[in-house]
Amino acid sequence: MIDNRAIVHMDLDTFFVSCERLLDSRLIGKPVLIGGTSDRGVVASCSYEARRFGVHSAMPMRMAKILCPEAIVLRGNSGIYSNFSKDVTDVIKESVPLYEKTSIDEFYIDLTGMDKFFGCHKLASELRQRIIKETGLPISFGLSINKTVSKIATGEAKPNNQIRILKGAEKPFLGPLSVKKIPMVGNVTYKSLCDLGIKRIKTVQEMPMQLMHRVLGKNGLSIWKKANGIDNSPVVQYHERKSISTERTFNKDTTDVTKLRGIIIAMAENLAYQLRRGNKLTACITFKIRYSDFQTYTQQQRIPYSAMDHNIIPVVLDLFQKLYSRRLLVRLIGVKFSHLVEGGHQINLFEDNEKHLHLSTAIDKMRERYGDRAVINAAGMEAKSISRWNPFTGEPPPLLANRRQ
Repeated sequence: MIDNRAIVHMDLDTFFVSCERLLDSRLIGKPVLIGGTSDRGVVASCSYEARRFGVHSAMPMRMAKILCPEAIVLRGNSGIYSNFSKDVTDVIKESVPLYEKTSIDEFYIDLTGMDKFFGCHKLASELRQRIIKETGLPISFGLSINKTVSKIATGEAKPNNQIRILKGAEKPFLGPLSVKKIPMVGNVTYKSLCDLGIKRIKTVQEMPMQLMHRVLGKNGLSIWKKANGIDNSPVVQYHERKSISTERTFNKDTTDVTKLRGIIIAMAENLAYQLRRGNKLTACITFKIRYSDFQTYTQQQRIPYSAMDHNIIPVVLDLFQKLYSRRLLVRLIGVKFSHLVEGGHQINLFEDNEKHLHLSTAIDKMRERYGDRAVINAAGMEAKSISRWNPFTGEPPPLLANRRQ
């Protein structure tokens, strides 16, 4: 069954730039940079005209301005982009039985079995044309038997085009391409591969799997499989999640402010990390407190879309200060982020503070590798029961230790 799958990867071309051009046609054909506009900012998206000068996303804005001095620099508007993304999602939702939205501008669609009725390539082509017609946004797709080959094919199809890789043609299609095109090969892995004299995917295809495993460990095994067009990962049905929350009921009611602050920081930090892992942002923070007499109070505050600790933790602590009454014992505290939107990583690049951005990216990488509590805020060290859980995979949250039913 797996060999006969039909998986489409769709990606909106230079999405933020395309949205801005729909709003202001004067930007068409001009080099455009979107991101944090100060010298400490980072490029979130850039037009193909700017890329010709060597500009790319995640580059410091000051360097991009040097490379392309005539570029038009825009701050970006996450709310507008989220609305355009929703329009595209709605068209896809109406047209296909199973789709997965992996970021604000990227989708996987499983059309397996649809060829009996329509022809998968025809269906994907018609869907692409419908998206272009109804939203005005350029979009590219790749179609193959799995996610990896389709994603790489989309990259080759861009801008605003489509590629179909027939079953059995995966290895010849991938062979001549750079190993950098393999999803999960970042700059560090690419350098390691180059040091071994591996620059083309064909070289990896010709290597024994055991050798890749010996040289790069588990990562090497995954790269070898992807280079050979092997990827059995399923398309996971997408469900829009509106909020994410966690709360803690104490075994013994407390007035220990230091302990409360520590747990609140740990909760906020953990939820913000889960947002970034799920590629989400929040625009509304709610804090909840229940006293020993069971009186419960909540307060919320709207914030500009964010998933960054330094934007979120002070707001949560401020809400705690407003609600906390020193005379009463506290039985429960809770934190909730709502008004969630897609596209966290890209929109986080609108941050004007490059230092904060690089710091949180580095910390998240360490957490991915060594677990959620590998790097944490010192103030939250005592909150041992904040768990590792990704709320965007559809799994129910675990019961936290020290939590009453």
